[in-house]
Amino acid sequence: MDGANGKFEFKAFNDCGLSAESLFSGPSGYTYDDLILLPGHIDFAASEVVLDSKFSRNIRLKVPFVSSPMDTVTEHKMAIAMAMHGGIGVIHYNNTIEEQAEEVACVKRYKNGFITEPKTLSPTDSVSKIDLIKSQFGFSGVPITENGDMHSELLGIVTNRDIDFLTDRSTLIRDVMTKASDLTVAKESCSLAEANIILMECKKAKLPVVDEKFQLVALMSRSDLLKNRDFPLTTKDDKKRLLVGAAIGTRPRDRERLEALVAAEVDAIVVDSSQGDSVYQLEMVRYIKKTYPHLDVVGGNIVTCRQAMHLIAAGVDGLRVGMGVGSICTTQEVCAVGRPQATSVYRVSQFAREHGIPVIADGGISNTGHIAKALALGASTVMMGSMLAGTEECPGEYYFQEGFRLKKYRGMGSIAAMSKGSGKRYFTETGGVKVAQGVSGAVVDKGSLRKFMPYLTQGLKHGMQDIGAKDLPQLNEMRIKGELRFETRSASAQKEGGVHNLFSFEKAHPY
Repeated sequence: MDGANGKFEFKAFNDCGLSAESLFSGPSGYTYDDLILLPGHIDFAASEVVLDSKFSRNIRLKVPFVSSPMDTVTEHKMAIAMAMHGGIGVIHYNNTIEEQAEEVACVKRYKNGFITEPKTLSPTDSVSKIDLIKSQFGFSGVPITENGDMHSELLGIVTNRDIDFLTDRSTLIRDVMTKASDLTVAKESCSLAEANIILMECKKAKLPVVDEKFQLVALMSRSDLLKNRDFPLTTKDDKKRLLVGAAIGTRPRDRERLEALVAAEVDAIVVDSSQGDSVYQLEMVRYIKKTYPHLDVVGGNIVTCRQAMHLIAAGVDGLRVGMGVGSICTTQEVCAVGRPQATSVYRVSQFAREHGIPVIADGGISNTGHIAKALALGASTVMMGSMLAGTEECPGEYYFQEGFRLKKYRGMGSIAAMSKGSGKRYFTETGGVKVAQGVSGAVVDKGSLRKFMPYLTQGLKHGMQDIGAKDLPQLNEMRIKGELRFETRSASAQKEGGVHNLFSFEKAHPY
């Protein structure tokens, strides 16, 4: 303090902790738990934190969360929930080509704004056909046109109110439908915003859109309007459909899989290998970018700048970083290769940033603090498996064991997963002996993502607030300038940072 005027003289205080570059210049590799971020200055509320980030070169997310392409984590239910909450899901490929393409299609048709290809029927069809549509696609508001197709004269619509109490399902639709003269419709020339207003004012469940000849050209749903209100962060394409990614391998047959996924209108492809710096992956990346130049491609997994250089040169739009660090992965133990995740994320992100390529930190995430650390080290998004496993949206059924409600969770390198098909990810497809690089296990029920994702989002916002960064660009700027300070934690420091010195405690999430 200056005694003359009573004012403090401030300095940079860079003697507190280490910059990221100083920290990672040493010979040791660090995990997330090895590090702690020093607090910054708070001059904003947690609610003001903006989490917009990039999944790949051309795909932006409202929250930096990605679900892993594992067969016990991401199918269409998970991908839908992730997109609705501002992230994105990547559909696994431990299935047939047709099954994976259908999973993608389920996501793309879930939310449409203007539904340009609704299911339609003719007045001479039976009500049982509406039952079939409901069982296959989950909706029962079916427009009725003269010949049963789009771009034919609209004659009416059938909703649940028309048929809920009808016992004879062989009844013809013309005898139960709400006729066109009683419908509110929108003209083809109106905008989506105008159509939304009409839908709100008419208080109907469905709003047909017709041309000047009264032929059906689209349909709008009140449920979609409600989703826009309840899920403001939804990740959507320019047609108001959810964004979704899908994984493929590097085998010749994966080109057929790729073609089917593109036909299903997938938004991004993740080339999925446990070691991404291979001639097989580089060849696949080049093929995808040449054949489908509009499609974003994420390469990986990698942990070094040299690996990143090869994939960037091949044309990837994003990099997936992490090798052997997942909770069910044993690659480091079995193959003696990999790298501690904090070091991997920092070094690869530092190199990738020079080329404008976003980095997905994949693996090692077991709490919101790990998410904050991954982003502070340069990742644009985090990919999660175990964090999301056990939620209602994951594939599989719940079961009880010793009083706990559980769901199966397994690594794609486990014998169980490889036996189903994922062995090609680990270059073991043609070998006589399978060497496991993962395990199978179970995780406790986490409930629905509808509660869990807001918890993760809010936890990350509080972490960003404590760091003193209002958004991810500011967080990156702080790291580059050396304003973001780190310290390493000894084993006793890690113990001190967790719950300790209690006879007993219950660690429960508020959801």
